[in-house]
Amino acid sequence: MKMIKLATIGVLAISSAGLSACNNMMPVKSVPTKAPVQVQPMANMNVVQVAQSNPNFSLLVEAVQVAGLVDALSDTGSSYTVLAPTNDAFVQVLQETGMTKDQLFANKPLLTKILTSHVLKGNTPVYQKHVKPGNYTMLSTDTVVITPTGKLMDESGRTANILKTDVAASNGVIHVIDKVLLPK
Repeated sequence: MKMIKLATIGVLAISSAGLSACNNMMPVKSVPTKAPVQVQPMANMNVVQVAQSNPNFSLLVEAVQVAGLVDALSDTGSSYTVLAPTNDAFVQVLQETGMTKDQLFANKPLLTKILTSHVLKGNTPVYQKHVKPGNYTMLSTDTVVITPTGKLMDESGRTANILKTDVAASNGVIHVIDKVLLPK
């Protein structure tokens, strides 16, 4: 009986050593423990789902939820062009205005006005190749100017840069911007 136990322990030790040696010889790829899981391609997600899939839009997503705009922006019967400010853009506008996030989010009419100043509603999404300098009327009825240099200017005269264009969604397109556009 002792002999069987010793033999089993010996075989396990040799097997473990062999496996360890194999592991040292083969390249091992590390697997991230908290990798984001994307269930569907972004083009199959609506603009809200695309924003939700990117952690850099967490403040935008939270603002859209607080303002009660999730259902409207998830509508697949509409086509939206969204100018999506990053989290850094939200932090910057809070510092610029002296407001806290809680103060901004508590003022639902202002928050809704700001958010709808970032959405161009139309029959077709506006991709970068279709954009020309000029005035664009947003869902809020505010005007955003695209300058000849490709910057965005809000009604307060502040300019924003476009960081990334043409992020396709099932009901429109998203262009990533570095500032929150403000109404007058």
